[in-house]
Amino acid sequence: MSIVRGRDPQQVKKRSVAKKQQWTLTGVGEFLLTERNPMIRVVRTAFRSLCIWLTKILHCITYVSKKQYRVIRKHQVIKYDMIPLSPLTRQRLGMVRRKTLVLDLDETLIHSHHDGIIRPMVKPGTPPDFILRVNIDKHPVRFFVHCRPHVDYFLSVVSQWYDLVIFTASMEIYGTSVADKLDRGRGMLSRRYFRQHCTMDYGGYTKDLSAIQPDLSSIFILDNSPGAYRKFPENAIPIRSWFSDPADTCLLNLLPFLDALRFASDVRSVLSRNQQLHQPMW
Repeated sequence: MSIVRGRDPQQVKKRSVAKKQQWTLTGVGEFLLTERNPMIRVVRTAFRSLCIWLTKILHCITYVSKKQYRVIRKHQVIKYDMIPLSPLTRQRLGMVRRKTLVLDLDETLIHSHHDGIIRPMVKPGTPPDFILRVNIDKHPVRFFVHCRPHVDYFLSVVSQWYDLVIFTASMEIYGTSVADKLDRGRGMLSRRYFRQHCTMDYGGYTKDLSAIQPDLSSIFILDNSPGAYRKFPENAIPIRSWFSDPADTCLLNLLPFLDALRFASDVRSVLSRNQQLHQPMW
């Protein structure tokens, strides 16, 4: 057959030997690439494990970086210039009563979500500023709390101008923990009112400001929910609800207005002008 096809048996034999020699030189490399080699399986398993660990490390670095970025951004505050009062201005301020600023918590100063929330308002991967662990109906619940940008600076400034009061429609066990975190032992938020101090009106919680300060000329509330101050529209400063925007500046924008409002003899003479707008000023 080899003669018919024009092939010399000697040449066929030489080619066979050459192929065997070639396999001898390259066969080790080819063999190492086969799945039957246990060494390759070990190397591949180790490589996959390394990739998994590198991915976890990358996620950890990303998480920490985001948290540090938020901390740095919050401390890069556009400071409000608090010019010392002149003797005449100080005398004028002394002629009016020191006022009370009532502060809401959720979506005004902070935003939080707890275990079991399927679609939280916060972008996935955004680290909370702090985590609260409370027992509700004998069940442990974790709250992941995010602070509105500049809230710490805001509180430190307005506490010099007003007596601050926390009034939240949340449960006391939760509201107390949040207020403690915001206060940080400075004694600014010692007066607190919770859900049990609210009244039900039209299916929602309303806050009775007269229970805090009978003189309505010297008390007002900062709240994102109009229903909370339905009975006291002339004693309210509406503010946009906050959930997660890191570029929010509403609290900073309020400072010049609050600085001036403390000189008013009756806050209602100023705040009533916003009633017709039916929208947050800030």
